[in-house]
Amino acid sequence: MKRAALWPPLAAALLLQIAWHTWSPRARPHIEPLPPAPPDAVARLASLGDPLAAARGLMLYLQGHDDQAAGSTGLHTLDYTRIRDWLALALDLDPRSQYPLLAASEVYAAVNDPQRVRTMLDFVHTEFARDPQRRWPWMAQAALIARHRLHDLPLARQYARAIREQAPKAPPWTRELDALFAEDADELDTARAIIGGLIASGQISDPNELRFLDAKLRALEAKNALRK
Repeated sequence: MKRAALWPPLAAALLLQIAWHTWSPRARPHIEPLPPAPPDAVARLASLGDPLAAARGLMLYLQGHDDQAAGSTGLHTLDYTRIRDWLALALDLDPRSQYPLLAASEVYAAVNDPQRVRTMLDFVHTEFARDPQRRWPWMAQAALIARHRLHDLPLARQYARAIREQAPKAPPWTRELDALFAEDADELDTARAIIGGLIASGQISDPNELRFLDAKLRALEAKNALRK
């Protein structure tokens, strides 16, 4: 059988697997490991000409799988190399989407495991370089995480410089990040600068994403109040 003849059944199998895992109402007491992300060519064939819908389906599948796994075992047990591959595939299918980068920097990077956090930050850094003018917000988030969660000042300043050098049309406040890190501004002040800048710039307009960032800021404010 020629290789080309294998693509239709593979594509159909992929679609069926995603649909079953995402929308099946049956409870699955045993959480299966996250499978490897399918090849880009297979995912595009399976999209049936709608890669944007396919990207959303992949993210729903990934989120559905990880919600179950994290609920029983915790994010720190997940295979972050495979998570990275799924996020990269979704972003390849829909390069204008912000969701895979938001998920990397805000959901998966929230794990209490420095190595896994670094995997997500490296993913954001790699994808930022491919479209700096659109993806600088998540590089700013990565810089904040590197500084205040990993306590890695050189890495945070590296990310801040990347925004300044590769995204010249980013808002002026992004050029102040390096100075904020150098002055050792606390996490709340830095987060206010970043999240406030994201909202003011109009880069984030989706109501769900806005609510997510607002909740993050409120959580940091509450955390800061407890310390006083």
